[in-house]
Amino acid sequence: MSEEALAAITDDAGAPKEDLARQVDELFTMDGLGETRALVVMADGKIAAERYGEGYGPETRFVSWSMAKTVTAVMIGMLVADGRLSLDESAPVPHWQRPGDARGEITLRQLLQMRSGLRHTEAGDPPYESSEVRMLFLDGRDDMAAWAEEQPLEAEPGSQFEYSSNTTVILADIAARALTDSEDPDIRRAAVSDYLEARLFGPLGMKSMVPEFDASGTLIGGSLIHGTARDWAKFGEFLRRKGRGPGGEQLLPRSWVDAMVSPSPKSPQYGLQTWLNREYREAGTGEDHPLFPDRAPQSLFSLIGHMGQYVIVSPSQHLTVVRLGHSDAEQRKAMLQQLADVIELYPER
Repeated sequence: MSEEALAAITDDAGAPKEDLARQVDELFTMDGLGETRALVVMADGKIAAERYGEGYGPETRFVSWSMAKTVTAVMIGMLVADGRLSLDESAPVPHWQRPGDARGEITLRQLLQMRSGLRHTEAGDPPYESSEVRMLFLDGRDDMAAWAEEQPLEAEPGSQFEYSSNTTVILADIAARALTDSEDPDIRRAAVSDYLEARLFGPLGMKSMVPEFDASGTLIGGSLIHGTARDWAKFGEFLRRKGRGPGGEQLLPRSWVDAMVSPSPKSPQYGLQTWLNREYREAGTGEDHPLFPDRAPQSLFSLIGHMGQYVIVSPSQHLTVVRLGHSDAEQRKAMLQQLADVIELYPER
């Protein structure tokens, strides 16, 4: 085994050091997994392993892609706890409140669980036909929330699951409206940035975090928050501790974290903007699970971002694993099995 492989493992490994070094090394060197750019394993709240690919390091800010969705869900949870938002009332989107607009039936909970019923198609063929691409880069890019909110219903609110970055931008817009009445982009941007810093990033010591906003001052809460691997690990640990900060302070109600990791009625593999390790595949469908329910506890959950960004949290194993990099769909299948090899080194307790 190489010195580099062993050097990535700390004295707080929490598992056999050589076994952990071997499994971590394979994430970086094995063919067919794509490119692993960063890996941080935290066991019992301490760094057990940390390694970076060439050209990356502890100070590198990595783009979240859809891992940002879970950050947005935490912000919404804090605003609900503050009494500024209500989970099961009509989502406060102004032009859905017009008489006769059926979108007024959509609740905040349904948005969080990706079952709004809105016509949002995440992946299109060709790609520029997808709702996400149109919102981020084409006709919706200057006011992403307005574009997402203008889409019509294609199903009854609450009736079906459809994963959608547009939905999370609507949530980010709702958060901004809860924090300020202003439509001024700079004021909206500052209100959300200051709230995230004061209530989440600051208390957790996540000093590297850089959220992106569109021209209308709306957080691009479905896909564009940047941070170091260590800071993403701090966020995972915060969720593992049921919303407590490193000093034990309750930053987010435990009940909200419980709701985030509870299966929604229409998608056992999804909670509130968070992926769950719950089996849901029916025999013969051929649909791939986003995690590995056959190889890890059902209580495990994850932030998952485009091209292989993961913050995996396993409360019963006292474990948080961050893997950041670039893997296509086929490579991710193999890479996830290798991540499961790392996770299996830690017993449930």
